[in-house]
Amino acid sequence: MSGPAPLLVVGDALLDEDLDGHVGRLAPDAPVPVLDRAVSHRRPGGAALAALFAAREGREVTFVTALGEDPASTALRRMLDGELRVIALPLSGPLARKTRVRGDGHCLLRLDEGDGRARESTQEALDALERAATVLVSDYGRGTAHVLHAALAAAAVRATVVWDPHPLGARPVPGARLVTPSAAEAAHWAARAGQDGADAGQERPGTRPAASPREAPRTPDELDAAVRAGRVLVRSWETASVCVTLGRRGAVLTHGDDAPLYVPAPWEADGDPCGAGDRFASAAAGLLADGALTEEAVVGAVAAAARHVADGGAAAVRPGPAGAPGDGRQSAEDAYEVAARTRAAGGRVVATGGCFDLLHAGHVALLQAARKAGDCLVVCVNSDASVRRGKGPGRPLVAQADRTRVLHALACVDAVLVFDEDTPARVLRSLRPDVWAKGGDYVRAELPEADLVESWGGQVLLVPYLDGRSTTALARRAAAPHDPPASVRGGGR
Repeated sequence: MSGPAPLLVVGDALLDEDLDGHVGRLAPDAPVPVLDRAVSHRRPGGAALAALFAAREGREVTFVTALGEDPASTALRRMLDGELRVIALPLSGPLARKTRVRGDGHCLLRLDEGDGRARESTQEALDALERAATVLVSDYGRGTAHVLHAALAAAAVRATVVWDPHPLGARPVPGARLVTPSAAEAAHWAARAGQDGADAGQERPGTRPAASPREAPRTPDELDAAVRAGRVLVRSWETASVCVTLGRRGAVLTHGDDAPLYVPAPWEADGDPCGAGDRFASAAAGLLADGALTEEAVVGAVAAAARHVADGGAAAVRPGPAGAPGDGRQSAEDAYEVAARTRAAGGRVVATGGCFDLLHAGHVALLQAARKAGDCLVVCVNSDASVRRGKGPGRPLVAQADRTRVLHALACVDAVLVFDEDTPARVLRSLRPDVWAKGGDYVRAELPEADLVESWGGQVLLVPYLDGRSTTALARRAAAPHDPPASVRGGGR
């Protein structure tokens, strides 16, 4: 059985950052909350987030976007490296960066920086569009869809095009299979269609709409308004269908004058809605690429967006491993950046290490306990070559790409470093953690890193170990499932 179909994503990348901390008091000089012990988490944003969602479904994803040589562009390249193929268009100005300041999970303030816009198309991008069978346009009004508009219009004649629009962006091309505005975006574009006629919404160089609502206040007739706007936009945009997303209420799909399809959310998810629109568009495009009907794609996309919110929204998205495709490496600079930001906020950096082959309850208990010893946790993981040298040719049982991905998925893990040496001494010298945590089945004499960590004033901590849990024991039981579980210690080794 073949895997998921490839997908070409075209759109404006952003660099998103959450500055998370605790609010327990107001400032004495102004009635504003004071954010204590803040820690920063960066991730791909905008079209880059939609492309990342598609790649993590196991798809071969090519991402066409505008990037420069500014620090935000460099950081984003590093995050996407190893996840998907990037075709970079020239960027004028620094990449857009959006920072949410959050206290106890609630957004207090958003800072927008960077005015970079796509400057022009490239032959590499045009060639990718000519070859693509399915294209997702994730337009954030930063010019990528505009400079490629003619090529996207040509692609819509022969390929499946899904378009996620923006009030500041380009008009969807005629012939698009599916356009996915939010309720506010649909109302905005429908109003423009009524004012400007059939040519409404076509972006011209140097012009930008005055209004830019991304979220509309709910009204009692929101569903009816979405249907009416969808019908106007099907005609105005000359598209096959328009699906207006309604947040926790689901979505409504219209093909024009036919009866609309209302798809309610499978459950009402409480959580961070940031990124839900990107998840919806990415899931819909992927399902269409796999041969689903438009109605089936919308049903699947509503479920995917609800699941995204329930799982924590964009705040729960961690940048994946960077380096060679599939090698499971996260850039060391990212881990060092996490450590630096933690220290800048007055926090303690905790590190731990091991193979973490066949992650089990003993590993999870170790990681959760280690995280509680400080304010961020960096996990140092043996590379595949390092594991083989230490444990023999049959190990690891799980490749480092999968081991690091599973570790990244744990809420208690802030960053992962992969090292090739027999011990993590090299990365520890650079990281200089305040705490080095290991399982309680070790003694200090067995920890070659102890003297190193203490040399800069760091502390070695042993945390409780769950007896009877180890990768070796699990492997033996898997090989001989009828044997009783062996009492083997060494869960972190």
